[in-house]
Amino acid sequence: MSELAKKKCIPCSGETPPLKIDEINKYLSQIKSWNVKKNEKGNFFIEKKIKFKNFEDSLKFINEVGQIAESENHHPDLKFGWGYAEIVIFTHAVSGLTESDFVLAAKIDKLSA
Repeated sequence: MSELAKKKCIPCSGETPPLKIDEINKYLSQIKSWNVKKNEKGNFFIEKKIKFKNFEDSLKFINEVGQIAESENHHPDLKFGWGYAEIVIFTHAVSGLTESDFVLAAKIDKLSA
């Protein structure tokens, strides 16, 4: 288990600045198959796309992600359908990425391992 997956997500008040790209890359090396992207406003987010054999497996995975999100009180954007799931994570309060985003990603990685 990664060290990030052992941590808890910390609620963000919006006063902490979002991570800079060098910090993002440090955390990115600790999670599996996530991509860093920028939205139309130039804010960073991380995204993961996963393929499944069928709709049932996609739904099961999304439900497990939902349980983790609730327990961590940190909620990603989720999209899924027959044979796929897509997860987008960022911290709304800072319009960017924080350590908690990578903690949540590491916990989700444990599901798809």
